[in-house]
Amino acid sequence: MEQSSTYQESIAWLFSRFPSYQNLGAAAYKPGLERVYQLLDILDIDAHQIPSIHVAGTNGKGSTAAYCTSLLMEQGYKVGLFTSPHIYDFSERIRVNGLPISQSAVIDFCQHFQHLNSTIDASFFELTFALALAHFQAENCDYIVIETGLGGRLDATNILAPKVSVITNIALDHQDLLGDTIAQIAQEKAGIIKQKTPVVIGDKSLATQTIFQEKADLLNAPIYFSEDIQFEISQLPLLGYQKNNFNTALLALQTIGFEFSSEQQLSALENLRSNTGFFGRLDVFQTNPKIIIDVSHNPAGITATLPLIENECEEQLYILYGAAKDKDASEILTLFPNHAVVAACIFSNPRSKNLQEWQALGVQTVYNNLPQALEDIKKQMQPTDLLWVTGSFFLISDLPTEKKIF
Repeated sequence: MEQSSTYQESIAWLFSRFPSYQNLGAAAYKPGLERVYQLLDILDIDAHQIPSIHVAGTNGKGSTAAYCTSLLMEQGYKVGLFTSPHIYDFSERIRVNGLPISQSAVIDFCQHFQHLNSTIDASFFELTFALALAHFQAENCDYIVIETGLGGRLDATNILAPKVSVITNIALDHQDLLGDTIAQIAQEKAGIIKQKTPVVIGDKSLATQTIFQEKADLLNAPIYFSEDIQFEISQLPLLGYQKNNFNTALLALQTIGFEFSSEQQLSALENLRSNTGFFGRLDVFQTNPKIIIDVSHNPAGITATLPLIENECEEQLYILYGAAKDKDASEILTLFPNHAVVAACIFSNPRSKNLQEWQALGVQTVYNNLPQALEDIKKQMQPTDLLWVTGSFFLISDLPTEKKIF
């Protein structure tokens, strides 16, 4: 097997040797835990060595995981954070106290696995998860916060025995993989609930509450609904659904014995970017005129975010929307207000919808790339207008280089 000698070669090997959902979509999805157990066994990685917090959900799991990480760091703990997808660089997926994994650590891991000449047909995500665990152990982390990839029950990360499980919410997304109904998706996400392990639910919905309650009762797992236990966070700089996600993070950590002062809570938010690399959720990219970058990409996420965007907009609202081929963009297009100026944008990832697909959806203005779109729309805007760039992590990853956050 050819050895990876540079970071670029290692990343290329990861993406080519192991199918990646980020590039291939559903074709890369390999549900099941057997390969993960085999992988960790041959790599001699103990998935239970470091106390973990396991976060699943349709929307909000990235921010909830980031909040948990930042809060723990404000109490002096060394915290590993595993999230996906990355926006700019692979290293963003694996961080310790906010610092992305080093290029040398990625190279060393890839070379080590290559030397083993294993026949395990692991997916890109499974190998990346193993790399994260190995890195967190090498860095002697006190806690690790792990975000699921897709689903929960058969997700590679579900080999964990966490201190607390978190399910942020359930909405229709990835139906081709997780199920066509809210109930089916909830059953998949409920798969992360463990025996006698507390579980925190971020969204108390009639469609899912019974499913989670029954699974928790079956496993003697204490269950808590964020809506029922509210912390005093009204003075914190949080908008809309961000308040619920932060409340969910506080509750999850409380169930395992943590309490946070109001000063620690504020510090966790003020230092969120440096503590976790969190980016792309209601981020103000530019002011005068205001441009907000956001990765809402399904109907539930768009619906939750839109009122916050409209509240920030003084005059004309512009929306620049990008979507992957496997996303049903037609429903989201109907959610955008009639008074908004809506355009679509093709992104560089091969999974992007193309010009013909956007035109078939009735979109009149379609840009070939994000820099061109930003330049053109800014020329049309007045100082009090607002541009909302949304729809996909892939679109955000095409931002001009000088704006990239690592």
